[in-house]
Amino acid sequence: MLGDARRVTEETIQLELTESGLAPGLPVPTDPRDQVQDVPYRPVEFRDDDLPAALERCAGWLRDAQRWLGEPVDVIAIHLDYDEREGSPYYDLKLLCNEEDLAGVPLALRARKDD
Repeated sequence: MLGDARRVTEETIQLELTESGLAPGLPVPTDPRDQVQDVPYRPVEFRDDDLPAALERCAGWLRDAQRWLGEPVDVIAIHLDYDEREGSPYYDLKLLCNEEDLAGVPLALRARKDD
């Protein structure tokens, strides 16, 4: 069932974002090998020679991010790869996340409703 097109507005939502396009309050991965990458899909990367350790850090970040967001983070895909280059962590685990969640759009929408 389609919604009523007359209810669509062209209002914009003002977001406070960092230089990398993320909400300032978004939890960041704690290990220096891990990072939130650029678009598309804002991969959040966890790298380690120990796969269970990378998975544990990933789960911890996901719990923190969901607590901050106030709802589940929209994870589009999970990608596991390996890196055989000398000196690089072997496992490369990536969560492909919805950009709007990492920018804090759900928080901004809820704040706007409360006004």
